[in-house]
Amino acid sequence: MSDYLKNHPDENGYFGRFGGSFIPPVLEEPFKKIAQTYESLKNDPKFIEELKYVRKNYQGRPTPVSFAKNLTEYCGGAKIYLKREDLNHSGAHKLNHCMAEVILAKHMGFKKVIAETGAGQHGVALATAAAYFGLECEIHMGEVDIKKEHPNVVRMKILGAKVIPATKGLKTLKEAVDSAFESYISQADSSIYCIGSVVGPHPFPMVVRDFQSIVGFESKEQFAEHENGALPDNIVACVGGGSNSMGIFSAFIDDKEVNLYGVEPMGRGEKIGEHSATLTYGEEGVMHGFNSIMLKDEKGEPAPVYSIGSGIDYPSVGPEHAYLKDIGRTKVGLCDDKEAVDAFYKLSQLEGIIPALESAHAVAFAMKLAKTLAKDKTILVNVSGRGDKDIDFVVENYPIPNAKF
Repeated sequence: MSDYLKNHPDENGYFGRFGGSFIPPVLEEPFKKIAQTYESLKNDPKFIEELKYVRKNYQGRPTPVSFAKNLTEYCGGAKIYLKREDLNHSGAHKLNHCMAEVILAKHMGFKKVIAETGAGQHGVALATAAAYFGLECEIHMGEVDIKKEHPNVVRMKILGAKVIPATKGLKTLKEAVDSAFESYISQADSSIYCIGSVVGPHPFPMVVRDFQSIVGFESKEQFAEHENGALPDNIVACVGGGSNSMGIFSAFIDDKEVNLYGVEPMGRGEKIGEHSATLTYGEEGVMHGFNSIMLKDEKGEPAPVYSIGSGIDYPSVGPEHAYLKDIGRTKVGLCDDKEAVDAFYKLSQLEGIIPALESAHAVAFAMKLAKTLAKDKTILVNVSGRGDKDIDFVVENYPIPNAKF
């Protein structure tokens, strides 16, 4: 583990001034037990071996790093490489922390896991892990996302999960988190909350980052094999809550020569309610039990947000992302709906890879970035998930283009 990862967060769960734990008293003891169990297990040889076995023999890790030759030639600039988390079992990076969180639940003696989901990738991953380990699974999902991400809803149900609609407010990811937390409070003595990103009260931003860091450490070794031992010049990943981006950034934070770009969704425009660009337009605030950067309305409450990618339409962001931007270690990129859809089709038709709409935001920004760089520069993009869940929505709303670019 790098020096940075060893020292962040501090013992109270803070990354600088961001993070912490702002929760009802009823949850203080359960969260304390989760933190203590994680600290005792993370270096335990038996736990590590069990996780290694699952990752290799069930998830199919390591996922490869692929050179996107055709996309690189199309953009005409820097070489573009892809970290293929879409090839992880269940189709996204989410299983990396879900399998580990369910092992954690098993060690704590719990029989049930509860979570929220936006695009459904976390829900599918947790339902998969729960099925594998024989635990009950309860997933909360916004009504809007249930309709939009129907294939993932079906997958969750087939896997045995109970899917509960979040019917308040905008009926998307924030409301799903609200609903899941409300349910968890009444079941905290018999279940564990498995947060789906690097958000929430301590210890979850740390726990999810640590379990996702496998993406970054694999990438570092694999990229070096492609580029004669070199590091990538740039790493690009989408940011909503930020689990896939923290996963791939983790191994490179101490490598100052590597530019780290977190790409936010600009949606349909700059007005409140038209985007989810938290780090770009937000301000400091507490939501869902942690202090970070968040989008606020005129009353100082969490603002309505929007993105074509259901997994990244969140009005806050992981506290570590807020900290890394604050100290100048990471940069923020932007991608709107139109650019994301264009990248969705370009990657599909040039490389034979159908990305999740969330991942398409990262691909779109990488395409723009590549055109500004010399051909001897490199970009590594985290393709955090595959687009099976999005194909019906995309083709119904955006005609399939001619493949002759």
